[in-house]
Amino acid sequence: MPARPSWLRGEEAAGLALISPTALYALLLLGIPILTVFAYSFWTQNYLEIDRSFTFENYRVALTEPIYRDLLLRSLAISLVVSVVTVVVSYPVAWFISFHGGSHKNLLLFLITVPCWTSYLLRVMSWKMILGYQGVLNTGLMSLGITSEPIASLLYNSNAVAITLVHSWAAFAILPIYVSLEKIDRSLVEAGRDLGDGPVRSFLRVVLPLSMPGVVSALLIVMIPTVGDYVTPRLVGGKDGVMIATAIQAQFGKAANWPLGAALSVTTMAIVSVMAGACALLLKFAARRIR
Repeated sequence: MPARPSWLRGEEAAGLALISPTALYALLLLGIPILTVFAYSFWTQNYLEIDRSFTFENYRVALTEPIYRDLLLRSLAISLVVSVVTVVVSYPVAWFISFHGGSHKNLLLFLITVPCWTSYLLRVMSWKMILGYQGVLNTGLMSLGITSEPIASLLYNSNAVAITLVHSWAAFAILPIYVSLEKIDRSLVEAGRDLGDGPVRSFLRVVLPLSMPGVVSALLIVMIPTVGDYVTPRLVGGKDGVMIATAIQAQFGKAANWPLGAALSVTTMAIVSVMAGACALLLKFAARRIR
């Protein structure tokens, strides 16, 4: 009787049996919808019917029409800025909890996650109240005598979208950076200081390079979903803060042009994947240079 392949014996078979239901579940709920959208992107809308003739016309429109091209570029720029700012803001918080949190680390992490208990919609609406014409920020500035009248440019623009997204995703950036910092052997930091490194040099030569996996994870965690965010630009963006998700929703909704909406979706996913890979490589290269 022929021997069974190695992957069907012992631990290999047990591992395969363990992940198979999860892999199948992910394939059904993630893979099939993506493949469906991908297929739609090569078809065309013929009034109320779908013409399944293969064509690249939707991609030509998505990449060359000024309205869609500008929306895509704006979305990518906002997402990149939000990702970088979120990581820069989150890193000191994660570092403080990891190195100086002491016995209160769990409590501090708990407090960081508290805002996530509320609805994402409510958090966005709170920023609308803060940045509004008669909002908290304008009221405070006028009370302090800094301005004589409300500032109208605080809301309904790309800056308001970026501020709201940074606040909404900060907790998701703090956690992976904190986990990465916790894995650092503290004796390495002490050894650097014993050899003459000051706090700044020790951080740049030891802590930052070793925490780079958490930085990369945080950057990707923020970048990928913010490109396609729909709620935030809709509520606080106005006409100057519209992003690509609004155009995609319009194609699947009022315009009833599913193939073009699918092409916009696939184009966005492809560009974000390339950007995410490029950012990961650049950060790894930077970590090696710092060392």
